Amino acid sequence: MRNQLSFRDNKLSYAALQVLCNAKETEGEEKMPSFDIVSEVDLQEARNAVDNASREVESRFDFRGVEATFELNDANKTIKVLSESDFQVNQLLDILRAKLLKRGIEGTSLDVPEDIVHSGKTWFVEAKLKQGIESAVQKKIVKLIKDSKLKVQAQIQGEEIRVTGKSRDDLQSVMALVRGGDLGQPFQFKNFRD
Repeated sequence: MRNQLSFRDNKLSYAALQVLCNAKETEGEEKMPSFDIVSEVDLQEARNAVDNASREVESRFDFRGVEATFELNDANKTIKVLSESDFQVNQLLDILRAKLLKRGIEGTSLDVPEDIVHSGKTWFVEAKLKQGIESAVQKKIVKLIKDSKLKVQAQIQGEEIRVTGKSRDDLQSVMALVRGGDLGQPFQFKNFRD
């Protein structure tokens, strides 16, 4: 019983004891600034872009009397572009890219296959919206960061990459490095912690 700490014997209050314990716990842990690199497409903005592109096609003279449509599939995160000729499908893709860009979605986030499918009287292409970072691209980003010789660490966590470092300047340099690297898709930075 003598070994137990008594608040009466020691002139420490309970609150002071908690402060001391918390200080000892956090003494060894030094929180380092970090952020996450992600690649996400806002599906609501994509839907708005598809609606705007459909409205433009309805009002254009060169598409009068022509079956030309855009269909957004939320489940598969794809946009089906359909028309009566392959040339018109390419025109529709240009319209769609312009509308996506106006809504804040970069054109590189749209993965369009090379070949256009012909079925009956229609031609179509199914473009996929890139969500998340694929493992091959993740490895390229981590290699790019390591080759830069900055004092940061990059960890792959699912479909995102966590970057930690001692200084904010190094983290901002990594952001500029990733933006400047030609990696085939747009990236966003979130969860910036000091």
